[in-house]
Formats: sequence, structure tokens, C-alpha cells
Amino acid sequence: MTSSPSPIHVIGGGLAGSEAAWQIARAGVPVILHEMRRDGVRTDAHQTDGLAELVCSNSFRSDDWEYNAVGLLHAEMRALDSIIMSCGDAHQVPAGGALAVDREGFSEAVTAQLMAHPLITVVREEIAGIPPEDWDNVIVATGPLTSAALADAILKTTGEESLSFFDAIAPIIHADSIDFDIAWRQSRYDKAGPGGDAAAYVNCPMDKAQYDAFIDALLAGPKTEFKEWENVPYFDGCLPIEVMAERGRETLRHGPMKPVGLTNPRNPTVKAHAIVQLRQDNALGTLFNMVGFQTKLKYGAQTDIFRMIPGLESAQFARLGGLHRNTFLNSPKLLDRQLRLKALPRLRFAGQVTGVEGYVESAALGLLSGRLAAAQALGRDLTPPPPETAIGALVEHITGGHLEGSKFQPMNINYGLLPPLEAPRVDEDGKKIPPKDRGRAKKRLMSLRAIEALKAWRDAA
Repeated sequence: MTSSPSPIHVIGGGLAGSEAAWQIARAGVPVILHEMRRDGVRTDAHQTDGLAELVCSNSFRSDDWEYNAVGLLHAEMRALDSIIMSCGDAHQVPAGGALAVDREGFSEAVTAQLMAHPLITVVREEIAGIPPEDWDNVIVATGPLTSAALADAILKTTGEESLSFFDAIAPIIHADSIDFDIAWRQSRYDKAGPGGDAAAYVNCPMDKAQYDAFIDALLAGPKTEFKEWENVPYFDGCLPIEVMAERGRETLRHGPMKPVGLTNPRNPTVKAHAIVQLRQDNALGTLFNMVGFQTKLKYGAQTDIFRMIPGLESAQFARLGGLHRNTFLNSPKLLDRQLRLKALPRLRFAGQVTGVEGYVESAALGLLSGRLAAAQALGRDLTPPPPETAIGALVEHITGGHLEGSKFQPMNINYGLLPPLEAPRVDEDGKKIPPKDRGRAKKRLMSLRAIEALKAWRDAA
């Protein structure tokens, strides 16, 4: 009779750790999930002790698998029985072309499924250093808020200097405090999201004078001061709004406040100079977050400055913006393609700590690390998916896909990480594709190739 494998230890109950634990248990291997958050113990960003808590936006971004790389990643994860995607789908809220979720319902669902699985044991404790030597199969999925003790132990093992940056959290507003005599509901280009709603966003318009006054206030507003040791670079995909404003007065108009694809029904012939969008944050529709408005403004300044936005003059904030520190490894140097630490191969890493950026990317590496760890426990060989897939492309990036000699930085999934294809000149019916549409057609071909490669990898595993 074959003995059952020893438990795999997963450290961290965020998106990556939760996904890893699920995949391990689904493979028939026992898993112990260690989470430091418990009664009276939180991180600087978390508010609950729920597993897979979302600490920033409630959006998993685009759900369009044919023409958007993160939507492609969604599709791949669904094909691999992702708990994060299944719970996200079950708790989605209207968000145009994006997949956004009710953050509380989502976390509760993930927690309930993990706690109910007979092969998963959740232990509420902090692992304050390198795990014990008799833990021979470990996944470290401690995310951007890795405890200082564990981070220090890892750094001593690897000899690497810490790499870190700050993520900024966007404010959340009570829906009933929004002035709908000024604001209106519409998704950009009226595009419907996975929930079928083409009017998922609340739009607050600004004319040029209002925009200029807003920029002046952002630039002059008091900011959170960094200590000397906190002088680290931001990730460009999640810049605080005032940092974007510092890069040029027009930066926001071409970023989160761009007015394109939106028409004010009260004055359809006059285009707004800039538009602030709010996205539904919970299933009840009582909370909306300010899209792209991550900030390091001090709390008092946030309320004063954001109430300058037309439609938000009486805004009531359920949560103001803030900052939390992210720490990640120099993964191309430290990790092998099995996501193991070269200096200590019994440790695998998953999630944001590896240098991927975003909820879905973090969960995807949790999914893969769980499958790799389970295969090892069962004595099977398993390689990561090919780089033609979105998941494989992320692995390629963090294990050496970045430009040789350049400083490794976090990365969202994008088509630029996948092996290129020649843009097609004719469509499936043999009709000529206009040059302006070839880039879009190329993305679809890359997505079709990825789905086929992912399914072949899954079926052969």
C-alpha cells in the first residue's frame, strides 16, 4: 500500500497562497496553510482576517480573453480550476468590460471553501523565519506585506539587497453621497462587462478651469512623508495620482481622467475636459471606488481635494486612500523555473513577492506553484506551461525574461511577454484586414494560440 505524501506547507493566505492550497488539495495532497492574520493581528493594509482579502482595488481588470492579456489569464486560470476565478465569477459586480467583485463576499467564499476541504488545514500563526528543516516542500506566498522577520531571514539566505516599492490604495465613496444631478452612469464606449452592464461606472465631468484648479490642489496638497529608508521607486502601473500630476499637468487627462468614450447625457454636444470615474465596489452597490486614484495625500487633504470634483462635493468616504509597502525578490537571479529558491530548493515562492504585479497575476503563480509542489510530492515531473501561454509567460519573465542587465521590476501580464506572432493580413474568411485592425487581430491569434497550448499542457500533465 502506497503511503500518503507528507503535507505541503503554504505560508500566506492571500490570493496566491489560497490558490496554491486549493490546487494542492485538489491534487489529493494534504496542505497546511499558515496565515499570520488573526484576532488582534493585522498588516498595515488588511482590515480582516479573511483569506484572499483584497486590499486595493476590487477589480480583476479586463475579462476579454480574445483581445486583452489579463482576460486571457482569466481564461487560462478558469481552465485550470482556479478557486480565485470561480469565487470571483460568483461574486462579480458591474464593472463595464472588467471583472470586479464584491470584496467581502469574495473573501468569505474563498475562506469557506478552503476551510471546508478535508485536505486543507488552516493554522493562524506567523512563520517568523526560515521554516523548519523537516518541512521539505514549502510555498512562500507572503505577498507584498511579508513580515519583517521572514523577509530578513530570506534576505540573509539569498544575500540579496531588498527590492521594494509602494502601492497606493484608492479611496472608496458611499454611493448615496454622489450627486447624480451632475454625475452619470456609463461604461467607456458603452462596453458591457461580464455582468452584462454597459453603464457600470459613475462619471464625474470637469471643464478646463475645474481641472486646472484640481491639479493645482493635488500638487500643493500635503503628502505622506517618507523616511530615508523608504526612498524607493513606485511601480508605474499603480502610481499615486499626485505623482502622476507632478509628471505633467496633462498626464491625468491622458490616464485615469481621460474623457474619451464617454458622453454626458445632459450636454451631449460638449465634451468634458476630464472625467473622474467611480467603479462599484460591493454587491449591494452602496460603495464605489475612485478608479486610478491611488494616493499618498494626507487624510484631511484627501477629503478637501476630492470634494472639488463635480458630483463629489458632498462625498462621504468609507475608506480614504493610503500606502502599503511591497517587497519582492530579484527572482531572475534567485528562483529556478520550478519557482524554487536556488539557495534553498525546498522553498518555492508564489505571488507578488516573486515580482508579478496584480491580483490575477499573483493568483496565477499561486496556482502554478501549487501544482508544481503537488507533483513533486506525488513523485511526478511537471514543467511550467509553455511561454506561449499567459501563465508560462509570467514564469519566463520572473525567471529571466526581463532585459539582460536591466534592473528587475514588477510586471503585469501583457502581450509583450508572449512570443510574438506576425500580424495577419487576412481574416478567417480570407478578407483583407485593414492595417489599423491588424494589431487587434494579432492579439486574438496570440490568445487562441495560448488557450490551445494551455489545454495541451493541462491534458498532458
